[in-house]
Amino acid sequence: MTPQNNWLERNNQYLAAGVAWIHARLAQLAHPDDPTQAEAVNKAHHALHTLTQDDSFIPALEMLGETLGLSDFERNLLLLCAAMELHTRTAALCAQAQDDPGKPYPSFALAFALFDDPDWGAMPPHAPLRHWRLVDIHQAGTQPLTAAALSIDERILNFLKGLNHLDDRLSPFLHGLPMDRASRQAMLPPSLQQQAEHISTHLQQAGEQNTTPPLIELLGHDTLSKHLLAGEVCRRHGLHLQHLQLKSLPTAVGELDSFIRLWQRECLLMPLALLIDVDGLDDSNTLALTRLLERSGNVIFLDVSDAIPGLQRERLAVDIHKPTVEEQQQLWADALQEQAGDYPQRLAQQFSFNPQQIHTLARLAVNVPRNDTPAESDSLWQSCRNAARAGMEQLARRIDAKAHWDQLVLPKEQKDLLQHITQQVAWRGRVYEDWGFRQRMNRGLGISALFCGESGTGKTMAAEVIANTLQLDLYRIDLSSVVSKYIGETEKNLRKLFDTAEDSGAILFFDEADALFGKRSEVKDSHDRYANIEINYLLQRMESYRGLAILASNMKSALDKAFVRRLRFIVDFPFPGSEERAEIWRKVFPAETPLGEDFDSQRLAKLNLAGGNIHNVALNAAFLAAQNGTAVTMPLILSAARDEYKKLERPAKASDFSWSDNTGIAV
Repeated sequence: MTPQNNWLERNNQYLAAGVAWIHARLAQLAHPDDPTQAEAVNKAHHALHTLTQDDSFIPALEMLGETLGLSDFERNLLLLCAAMELHTRTAALCAQAQDDPGKPYPSFALAFALFDDPDWGAMPPHAPLRHWRLVDIHQAGTQPLTAAALSIDERILNFLKGLNHLDDRLSPFLHGLPMDRASRQAMLPPSLQQQAEHISTHLQQAGEQNTTPPLIELLGHDTLSKHLLAGEVCRRHGLHLQHLQLKSLPTAVGELDSFIRLWQRECLLMPLALLIDVDGLDDSNTLALTRLLERSGNVIFLDVSDAIPGLQRERLAVDIHKPTVEEQQQLWADALQEQAGDYPQRLAQQFSFNPQQIHTLARLAVNVPRNDTPAESDSLWQSCRNAARAGMEQLARRIDAKAHWDQLVLPKEQKDLLQHITQQVAWRGRVYEDWGFRQRMNRGLGISALFCGESGTGKTMAAEVIANTLQLDLYRIDLSSVVSKYIGETEKNLRKLFDTAEDSGAILFFDEADALFGKRSEVKDSHDRYANIEINYLLQRMESYRGLAILASNMKSALDKAFVRRLRFIVDFPFPGSEERAEIWRKVFPAETPLGEDFDSQRLAKLNLAGGNIHNVALNAAFLAAQNGTAVTMPLILSAARDEYKKLERPAKASDFSWSDNTGIAV
């Protein structure tokens, strides 16, 4: 029998003996003239006392009394209430003891008559029984408090039975953070180990000095690493970590007080620590958070991006970052083992995962069939892309990149520049890490490019080609979700966007960038000042961003010169000439599209249209052909082109859309 099972068995014996003693006392109170009742009480008390003679055994009732500061009278009253739940005969005995069939329940009055040395100090709200809500008082109308029925709290009854689990009333607000198998196998990287040691030292000092432990602020945006670090600190100190979303914390005074009181009680009954996710802080929950922190003396972690001003409790601020590139590379190598190949270096340089994510992804990869190992396919790379999308999907719109180099029609100079951008992204790990440039540079480790040119000249397609070549996700930034009229909100949104993008390895595509990266203006009022602050923040963030950011604009002159100076590449997308337009027409229709024998790319090249407009014409012509049940013929293409010209409000002659063949003229 295990020590725990042995203790449970002895604790059950103690409870049974305690209930027997309560029954004997009730019977004696109901029949005070019966000498046999006194003998039964002495016998039951002796049996109860005998079970506690062994110093190695402390029953749950005694643990509770020592922890919550209960007097002997309060412990006996709690045992009386527990007997009501543990034995069906108790109710009848209570009624007999009170000589009233209508009172088959415990009360303060019954306890005062039943036990020696009654303690009237047990009744006030600040006394342990009521302060810690160990008993529930069922007081009806004008009934005196002493006569009201008492019942034991369910959580406390379970504790007396040796079942020490978190109170169910806290379950809607809290949930544990158990380590899954991958987390248990994952060793904390050295950077997080140092942080865990740093925090543990402060907690140990607080324990030695018998002072309230400091509030631990985990700064940064990597929530999973914070959970892993907090879990490791709690493991070292034997604490069970609970997680609380601040937005779920009740804000009504009564509900908040009940929550805090129950949480305080749980911290006394169990070795607990709390991790609070401070997301969406506002006036209402700031007050609730402050009250919780002031009244809780246990270990508390705050998951925050930045330090929260105004908190009175002593704080320990710790910056949490994901493992370094070198640490992630080692984690990948350890997780993939013989199937690693060159994946550890490639993955660590492109993505930013914490140890738990790396072990999860690697475990899935090593379980693939032998004929499809990570070294022989891109399944692991694709899995990493999918995992990294989680945060970005909420902040930007992903573009399904399908374009390839052979579809991109540009002059050689522009194509070469795009190739240089692609190659720099692919080889940045060797230059920055292996060749030591990261140690020399503290900014500008990312790659930024400006694509400028008229609408429809291929800027978006070029971004798709780069993303497709690098096998990376491409995200178009929606300015409406970034720019806010409220002061400070735009910077907050941009910070979240850039931080998430760096972790995901994604390519950012700022379309119509001049709307966001415009020139700073002369400060004439507060609006100009805050607008310039936003632009200054963008300048700094673009320079420190370590991924690939592409800015697209129709008006290069509208961009702030400081942005242009920080750009590594500027690619001008010219309006296509006649030869480029002919090549675009030859490539715009998929191979599966039935083209008429009269298709003439040179004739179509005479139409002064950009690549985007040509794509629109081709698509509209295909729909016309599908509707008519024919191939895509020149008359249909020219008809669609005429509609495109009208849409653009561009002047043209009727002869521009006419077509002559052996059968006549089609317009």
